[in-house]
Amino acid sequence: MATAYVFTLQPTFTQGLILGQASILLLLFLVLKYLFFDTDPDRPYRKASYQPKVEVDSIHEDSSDVRVNLGKLESEPGDGEAESSEWLNLLLKQVLDAYRVKLRNGLSGPEGDEVARQRVEDFANKMRPTGFLDYIKVHSVDVGTSAPRLSHARIRTQSIPGADADIEYDMNYIDSISISISTSVLFNYPFSSFARLPVSLTISLSLFSAPVRLTPPNPFAPHPTITFTLPAPHSDFVLDIKTTSLMGSRAKLEDVPKLHELILHQIRRVILEKGTWKVVLPGLASVNEVKEDVKTEHQLAEKALS
Repeated sequence: MATAYVFTLQPTFTQGLILGQASILLLLFLVLKYLFFDTDPDRPYRKASYQPKVEVDSIHEDSSDVRVNLGKLESEPGDGEAESSEWLNLLLKQVLDAYRVKLRNGLSGPEGDEVARQRVEDFANKMRPTGFLDYIKVHSVDVGTSAPRLSHARIRTQSIPGADADIEYDMNYIDSISISISTSVLFNYPFSSFARLPVSLTISLSLFSAPVRLTPPNPFAPHPTITFTLPAPHSDFVLDIKTTSLMGSRAKLEDVPKLHELILHQIRRVILEKGTWKVVLPGLASVNEVKEDVKTEHQLAEKALS
């Protein structure tokens, strides 16, 4: 009985197909590994290979344009609504200013900038997935100078018996918050520390607009709290961010659209998942009790969906 061989001394169509596919895969492997990935063993493992591209002037120009357009709307109150919220806007500004001062350890100028940068870098590396991202180097942080402005307060009836109605506001936050970082995406396949893809990224926020709902404490709840929901239920929000990026080691991909879409999607997801804050009332509840209430609410919601 004759035996079928894939490889023979005489070239065949099957041999050509297999060799062609293998050569393409080999070429792709070499291009990725030595052109885009970082495989230099002498390079410090926990440092990015280049600085990110920062366009500070364009960031401030975009923010100024948005500030002018929405500033006209905020400076034209209607039916006394803007005046009724001014005390709350002043309070929000003072609260954010207090956090900014503490983040900079009370220092001004370059010294305060360095303290804020180091604290943000420490927090980022504390939260990063160590098996996926290399050390995150924060190059600069701009914490902004503005604060959210609330306007057009309106009452929303609540379905809970005995509870007061909710208060809903329109919130506009116009600022020039930005962060500039560099890191590397780790590839552990086909073996550990196979390669690293350097990534430099600058994210800047110019506008965040959304309805926000304030829910007063329910007197009949076991642990009454004040609840802030952002965005308000059954509503959407506007998130205007700009990203500049560089990816690759020797060859660099600049401002990849898919990366911008991924970052925007992740930020929106976090806002929707974490956009509810509960303020514990002294003497009526503890933080642990409210945490247990929130955990129970999530469990009941999951059972309802299943």
